Amino acid sequence: MAETTLKKIEFSLDPKSGVPFYKQIILQVEMAIADGRILTGEQLPTVRSLAVDLSINPNTVARAYNELEIRGIVNTQQGTGTFISGKKTKLDEIERERVLAGITQSFIIKAGSYGFSIAELIEYLKGIEAHMEEKK
Repeated sequence: MAETTLKKIEFSLDPKSGVPFYKQIILQVEMAIADGRILTGEQLPTVRSLAVDLSINPNTVARAYNELEIRGIVNTQQGTGTFISGKKTKLDEIERERVLAGITQSFIIKAGSYGFSIAELIEYLKGIEAHMEEKK
Protein backbone atom coordinates (compact mmCIF):
# COMPACT_ATOMS: atom_id res chain seq x y z
CA MET A 1 0.00 0.00 0.00
CA ALA A 2 2.94 2.37 0.63
CA GLU A 3 3.89 2.19 -3.02
CA THR A 4 0.36 3.15 -4.08
CA THR A 5 0.23 6.04 -1.62
CA LEU A 6 3.60 7.34 -2.76
CA LYS A 7 2.31 7.43 -6.34
CA LYS A 8 -0.89 9.17 -5.23
CA ILE A 9 1.07 11.92 -3.48
CA GLU A 10 4.13 12.11 -5.73
CA PHE A 11 6.21 13.98 -3.17
CA SER A 12 8.49 16.67 -4.55
CA LEU A 13 10.58 19.32 -2.87
CA ASP A 14 11.44 22.81 -4.06
CA PRO A 15 14.81 23.93 -2.64
CA LYS A 16 14.25 27.46 -3.98
CA SER A 17 10.92 28.05 -2.20
CA GLY A 18 12.44 29.06 1.12
CA VAL A 19 10.09 26.62 2.87
CA PRO A 20 11.92 23.94 4.90
CA PHE A 21 11.69 20.47 3.38
CA TYR A 22 9.89 18.99 6.39
CA LYS A 23 7.16 21.65 6.09
CA GLN A 24 6.79 20.92 2.36
CA ILE A 25 6.26 17.22 3.18
CA ILE A 26 3.66 18.10 5.84
CA LEU A 27 1.76 20.39 3.45
CA GLN A 28 1.77 17.78 0.68
CA VAL A 29 0.35 15.14 3.04
CA GLU A 30 -2.31 17.58 4.32
CA MET A 31 -3.33 18.53 0.78
CA ALA A 32 -3.51 14.87 -0.29
CA ILE A 33 -5.80 14.13 2.66
CA ALA A 34 -7.92 17.23 2.10
CA ASP A 35 -8.55 16.46 -1.56
CA GLY A 36 -9.08 12.72 -1.02
CA ARG A 37 -5.98 11.34 -2.73
CA ILE A 38 -5.11 9.46 0.45
CA LEU A 39 -7.62 8.10 2.93
CA THR A 40 -7.82 7.08 6.56
CA GLY A 41 -5.78 3.96 7.22
CA GLU A 42 -3.52 4.28 4.22
CA GLN A 43 0.18 3.90 4.87
CA LEU A 44 2.76 6.57 4.11
CA PRO A 45 6.14 5.56 2.72
CA THR A 46 8.72 4.62 5.33
CA VAL A 47 11.02 7.38 6.56
CA ARG A 48 13.97 5.71 4.90
CA SER A 49 12.31 5.10 1.53
CA LEU A 50 10.93 8.64 1.28
CA ALA A 51 14.32 10.11 2.29
CA VAL A 52 16.01 8.06 -0.43
CA ASP A 53 13.39 9.01 -3.05
CA LEU A 54 13.73 12.71 -2.22
CA SER A 55 17.52 12.57 -1.67
CA ILE A 56 17.25 14.14 1.77
CA ASN A 57 18.32 13.26 5.30
CA PRO A 58 16.00 10.71 6.97
CA ASN A 59 15.83 13.01 10.01
CA THR A 60 13.99 15.55 7.84
CA VAL A 61 11.29 13.01 6.94
CA ALA A 62 11.15 11.83 10.56
CA ARG A 63 10.62 15.45 11.68
CA ALA A 64 7.72 15.84 9.22
CA TYR A 65 6.12 12.57 10.31
CA ASN A 66 6.60 13.49 13.99
CA GLU A 67 4.90 16.87 13.43
CA LEU A 68 2.04 15.13 11.58
CA GLU A 69 1.68 12.73 14.51
CA ILE A 70 1.64 15.59 17.05
CA ARG A 71 -1.17 17.20 15.02
CA GLY A 72 -3.07 13.91 15.07
CA ILE A 73 -2.95 13.52 11.29
CA VAL A 74 -1.00 10.25 11.30
CA ASN A 75 -0.44 7.37 13.69
CA THR A 76 2.91 5.62 13.85
CA GLN A 77 2.91 1.97 14.80
CA GLN A 78 6.36 0.77 15.80
CA GLY A 79 7.58 -1.85 13.38
CA THR A 80 4.52 -1.49 11.12
CA GLY A 81 4.63 2.02 9.69
CA THR A 82 2.95 5.40 9.60
CA PHE A 83 -0.75 5.52 8.75
CA ILE A 84 -3.26 8.28 8.05
CA SER A 85 -5.52 8.81 11.07
CA GLY A 86 -9.22 9.54 10.97
CA LYS A 87 -8.71 13.24 11.72
CA LYS A 88 -10.22 15.41 9.04
CA THR A 89 -7.83 17.82 7.39
CA LYS A 90 -9.15 20.76 5.47
CA LEU A 91 -7.14 23.45 3.76
CA ASP A 92 -9.00 26.63 3.04
CA GLU A 93 -9.13 28.15 -0.41
CA ILE A 94 -6.64 30.86 0.53
CA GLU A 95 -4.01 28.26 1.48
CA ARG A 96 -4.67 26.21 -1.68
CA GLU A 97 -4.40 29.36 -3.79
CA ARG A 98 -1.14 30.35 -2.06
CA VAL A 99 0.38 26.95 -2.84
CA LEU A 100 -0.83 27.04 -6.44
CA ALA A 101 0.49 30.58 -6.88
CA GLY A 102 3.93 29.53 -5.67
CA ILE A 103 4.04 26.54 -7.99
CA THR A 104 2.80 28.37 -11.08
CA GLN A 105 4.90 31.47 -10.49
CA SER A 106 8.16 29.54 -10.46
CA PHE A 107 6.96 27.48 -13.46
CA ILE A 108 6.11 30.61 -15.49
CA ILE A 109 9.37 32.34 -14.60
CA LYS A 110 11.44 29.31 -15.58
CA ALA A 111 9.51 28.78 -18.83
CA GLY A 112 9.79 32.49 -19.61
CA SER A 113 13.56 32.30 -19.24
CA TYR A 114 13.51 29.81 -22.12
CA GLY A 115 11.33 32.10 -24.22
CA PHE A 116 7.95 30.42 -23.76
CA SER A 117 4.88 32.65 -23.50
CA ILE A 118 2.02 32.07 -21.08
CA ALA A 119 -0.22 31.31 -24.07
CA GLU A 120 2.19 28.56 -25.17
CA LEU A 121 2.20 27.12 -21.64
CA ILE A 122 -1.60 27.10 -21.50
CA GLU A 123 -1.83 25.39 -24.88
CA TYR A 124 0.70 22.77 -23.82
CA LEU A 125 -1.09 22.12 -20.52
CA LYS A 126 -4.41 21.71 -22.33
CA GLY A 127 -2.75 19.12 -24.57
CA ILE A 128 -1.47 17.21 -21.55
CA GLU A 129 -4.93 17.35 -19.95
CA ALA A 130 -6.55 16.00 -23.14
CA HIS A 131 -3.98 13.19 -23.31
CA MET A 132 -4.62 12.27 -19.68
CA GLU A 133 -8.38 12.23 -20.25
CA GLU A 134 -7.92 9.83 -23.18
CA LYS A 135 -6.06 7.42 -20.91
CA LYS A 136 -9.00 7.25 -18.44
